[in-house]
Amino acid sequence: MTIRLYDTSARQIRDFVPLTPGCVSIYLCGATVQAAPHIGHIRSGLNFDIMRRWFEYRGYDVTFIRNVTDIDDKIIRKSAEQHRPWWSIGYENERAFNDGYAALGCLPPSYEPRATGHITEMVEMMRGLIERGHAYESEGNVYFDVKSFPGYLQLSNQELDNLLQPESEGETGKRDPRDFAMWKAAKPGEPSWETPWGRGRPGWHLECSAMAHKYLGPAFDIHGGGIDLIFPHHENEIAQAKAYGDEFARYWVHNSWVTISGEKMAKSLGNSVLVSEMLKQWRPIVLRYYLGTPHYRSTIEYSPEALREAESAFARIEGFVQRVTEKAGETVPAAAEVPPAFAEAMDDDLGVPQALAVVHTTVRQGNSALAADDKEAAVARLAEVRAMLGVLGLDPLDPRWSGETDRGEDLHGVVDTLVRLVLQQRESARTRKDWATADAIRDQLNQTGLVIEDSPQGPRWTLGPR
Repeated sequence: MTIRLYDTSARQIRDFVPLTPGCVSIYLCGATVQAAPHIGHIRSGLNFDIMRRWFEYRGYDVTFIRNVTDIDDKIIRKSAEQHRPWWSIGYENERAFNDGYAALGCLPPSYEPRATGHITEMVEMMRGLIERGHAYESEGNVYFDVKSFPGYLQLSNQELDNLLQPESEGETGKRDPRDFAMWKAAKPGEPSWETPWGRGRPGWHLECSAMAHKYLGPAFDIHGGGIDLIFPHHENEIAQAKAYGDEFARYWVHNSWVTISGEKMAKSLGNSVLVSEMLKQWRPIVLRYYLGTPHYRSTIEYSPEALREAESAFARIEGFVQRVTEKAGETVPAAAEVPPAFAEAMDDDLGVPQALAVVHTTVRQGNSALAADDKEAAVARLAEVRAMLGVLGLDPLDPRWSGETDRGEDLHGVVDTLVRLVLQQRESARTRKDWATADAIRDQLNQTGLVIEDSPQGPRWTLGPR
């Protein structure tokens, strides 16, 4: 058994060999909390949640760090626009992100450090880089000297002569316009911390280098994030950490975007689809299926139609789980191991689409067993399906989803009572062989979005696709 991952730095799929046998250390660039999360943000968390779950299934002890960027230019701008304290905006949106992760079934990280809690570590790293000749102070700012680090731009595969370094207002005193800010001198009214070079605040890139070193040490296994972070953020993280003396990350794994009309979903573009709004329209487990089942390196083009297709596909799985559970008369435990074809797909760069195909094939086999009244085979297939869904965080029988309510409203019990009253009328019509009335009742329920299915235990209703 060897897990293989696409390593952005190597530009190829590599066998995963952990730094410490039996252990995996992962650092994921988490939320910048200037606004509430859209589904593109949560997709990254979902992709790495599935990675973590697969490593744990394979027997690894996983340390998973997901940071919070709670101070940066964007948050300060929002603070000025909204006339609110920067920390108030950051905390409100940090909670919104965590609510979104939790709603979609992401396991909590091992540690979730905030940038503002690690100023001491950032100052220490800057001091070391200045002493080694890789950074310099100018007008209260501290900059990284990119020409001092020969490996700069290897991750993004750019040429230094052609580099345009993104920068923000107030980055004065650079020796070279391609140098990037590690520390920014204080401005009136902005948050700041005391350092040997005067008061100021950290640059975005420094935050992650310092926190990764703090929680995972000078070397760790996997650094993750969206493909939009490859440059400048991850490139600059590497430069700081390696110039400081760290080996840093041994594998770089990046997930792709969620797009709308071919454009990246982004707050700055005004095309965001907020997680909180989506959860009012779609069941959380369906949203997880939609965002988590495409391959992590493929782009998801958002559309309501695509979500309806995902809802229908998951309904087929969920219906099978429900039918076999009813036939068995008890909850069928998950199998101890997933089918070999599923494992092979997941080992190959987290091939979730191929793994999901195994799930659907097993569901079809289980449905055939139900049709043949082969309870033993149906139960065996359900055990396999539950094992696979558990790895993907999609097992509808998992207690994590037990409190889930359909379409975001706590009305399931009320609807269930009303539907059962109507179904009793349908059953009465069937008893007296009034098939026209029975069919009319079923058709009217279908028109409301309910799907009625007759089972040995009696009629059962589910929400149909939109």
